[in-house]
Amino acid sequence: MDAILGGVNWELLALSPPGWGGNLLRGLFNTIQIALGAYILGLLLGLGGALGKIYGGPVLRWSLEIYTTFIRAVPELVLILLLYYAGTDLLNQALEAMGAERVDISGLAAGIYVLGFVQGAYATEVLRGAMLAVPPGQVEAGAAFGMTWWQRHRRIVIPAMIPFAIPGLANLWLIVTKDTALLAVVGFSELALETRQAAGATKSYFMFYVIAALLYLMLTLVSNVVIRWIERYYRRGQPELS
Repeated sequence: MDAILGGVNWELLALSPPGWGGNLLRGLFNTIQIALGAYILGLLLGLGGALGKIYGGPVLRWSLEIYTTFIRAVPELVLILLLYYAGTDLLNQALEAMGAERVDISGLAAGIYVLGFVQGAYATEVLRGAMLAVPPGQVEAGAAFGMTWWQRHRRIVIPAMIPFAIPGLANLWLIVTKDTALLAVVGFSELALETRQAAGATKSYFMFYVIAALLYLMLTLVSNVVIRWIERYYRRGQPELS
């Protein structure tokens, strides 16, 4: 680490022009924004998908199976290009067909939509497995006490499934923070694109890519601390994991 920091050109990293430090921090902030938005959208899609796969009719379950299989089978880079360009074009075509004007979707909104749609497929399977891991007797006991379907899920299933879901959901969070780098191919200024531009302009490739790697590592380490706190909170009263 000392060897790396000793070779850093601090003028190039200044937070004010002509340094590139501000650009890297802006890219990191955009990365976090997209990751958070996509993760929340993916959780909402995943919760709906899990409920649909467990309780839905044949058509809904079949449609969700196609969704999750297709998303998990196709590489994320291909999905990003497909959803970013084809999805935007289909939306504008639909608006024109309804007599509305075309819209320009911001890079931030498009990034959240694309990665959130991808995250939703993985979250569906994580949450479905967590729901099925809840002992049926607990749900049956709630029904015996006269709880409605919604009350049983709000008071029993969802709280009981969270400890089972946390490991998988934690992995999805770490994955989406790295998948934001793929948005560089569509020109959105997240950390990877800002790093590439800084390295290309200064020819200091090693320095900037090492710093970008350290920023991603810092984000992961902070995330791990938060994840461990959440896991301890929801597993309180349960046996410690070895």
